[in-house]
Amino acid sequence: MSVCRIGVVGAAGRMGQMLVRTIAQTGGCALAGGTEKKGSPALGRDLGEIAGIGAVQKKIGDDPAALFAACDAVLDFTAPGATLEHAALAAKAGKVHVIGTTGIEPAQVKQIEAAAKRTAVVFAPNFSVGVYLMTRLTEQVAGILGPDWDIEILEMHHNKKVDAPSGTALGLGEAAARGRKVELARVAQRGRDGITGPRRAGDIGFAALRGGNVVGDHSVIFAAENERVELVHRAAGREIYARGAVRAALWARGKPPGLYTMRDVLGF
Repeated sequence: MSVCRIGVVGAAGRMGQMLVRTIAQTGGCALAGGTEKKGSPALGRDLGEIAGIGAVQKKIGDDPAALFAACDAVLDFTAPGATLEHAALAAKAGKVHVIGTTGIEPAQVKQIEAAAKRTAVVFAPNFSVGVYLMTRLTEQVAGILGPDWDIEILEMHHNKKVDAPSGTALGLGEAAARGRKVELARVAQRGRDGITGPRRAGDIGFAALRGGNVVGDHSVIFAAENERVELVHRAAGREIYARGAVRAALWARGKPPGLYTMRDVLGF
């Protein structure tokens, strides 16, 4: 198969720059271009220079439709509104869309599902192989431990993150709920303040911390009388997400239309 041409939307952001560097360093890939929103100071600048890898003779533009037309796959770690627009473009162009955007509401997922009827979409709250393994373990442990065990999910990210809990934390919560055979929406406790009364049995609690430049820490805590089990993942750099996203793009190329996850990419 020929080289996979991969583009990046939101290419000048921190994650976008990491995606650009990872594409450039990965065999079988070619950096096809990148975009930013209208008015961005990065528009017109060389994509490689923005990412710190030297000039690649590709200028950052503001037309995602043109980017999709020029690519085999597009990596998208932007914002929910932009991602939904990109999903429609991916469906129209028939190009692979790899989505790592967080903060997408359940009602918005329906638009992504509609796009996936026309093209291959890989949608995951986290593209780290380690996080995916933690998600699988969370589901298994939640299913093994009985209702006497409380489940709490703690996450911490940098002070620029705009959504909480993180998409990864919510994904871990979904995994715990599957293990217990319940709906997360029914048992999620996403905030406590003031006199809350005792903890409701069966709840899955969430706590979000923000500060500094923390890339992403996640803990799933199973607590019972006199004992506690914890699953922990700490990300030291965004490259772990970028590697997973590029791997997903290479995997999805040539796949039939459908909504895929990292479970499909990794073959678990």
